[in-house]
Amino acid sequence: MIDAHCHLDDEQFANDLGAVVTRAMDASVGAIITAGADVESSRAAVALADRYDCVYAVVGIHPEHAAIFDSATLQVVRALAQERRVVGIGEIGLDFYWQNNPPREVQASALIAQLDLAGELGKPVVIHDRDAHGELMEILARRGAGRGILHCFSGDLAMAQQAIDLGYSISFAGNVTFKNAPRLQEIVRALPLERIVVETDAPYLSPQRGRRNEPANVALVVAKIAELKGIAISEVEETTTRNSRFLFGL
Repeated sequence: MIDAHCHLDDEQFANDLGAVVTRAMDASVGAIITAGADVESSRAAVALADRYDCVYAVVGIHPEHAAIFDSATLQVVRALAQERRVVGIGEIGLDFYWQNNPPREVQASALIAQLDLAGELGKPVVIHDRDAHGELMEILARRGAGRGILHCFSGDLAMAQQAIDLGYSISFAGNVTFKNAPRLQEIVRALPLERIVVETDAPYLSPQRGRRNEPANVALVVAKIAELKGIAISEVEETTTRNSRFLFGL
């Protein structure tokens, strides 16, 4: 399996990261993609990818940090993106949960610049979307065909289908296992498995509520998708792994 999105640089992993990676490998997780959110965490993602054979990095500026984004920051991301084990640009996107913090136009500007960078470098993107579904899809639709994932998907079925039509894949995390996620589970049932990837978003969104999440738990996401679709776990493992390997060039 492949954990298509997590944050191994998070301080919650500071004391036992080696054990976390070992547990993931023991759980048949063949690759882990750790994401940056600002310059510091993007550099940390690159360092972790160099440290662990099964870890790859994506680098970028998260919308919550869009206020720091400028031409100099873009050049730092550009340089990091060309490191050997960097497989995408992310985590980028829009987050309107906190009203006007940063301002929406600032977030949109940072997103568009990083989408341009990904296109220039031929890298897929990892897109964050929180309470910004319409605005995000307007930007993506205006740009036309794209490549990447909508990570920890939280939109509706029409949005997922529009994203797929544009060339994106839909990524599901531990929240798809939650009892209070019937709408998300219906989306899983409706989408073609060939356009689904799996992630943990660790250390967040643990299927084991109240506990720290980690990449080994991507197996629980796979099992839930198999249950929802009424197919074998092995089929979900194989197809989502193939999807991520193709998308990120692993």
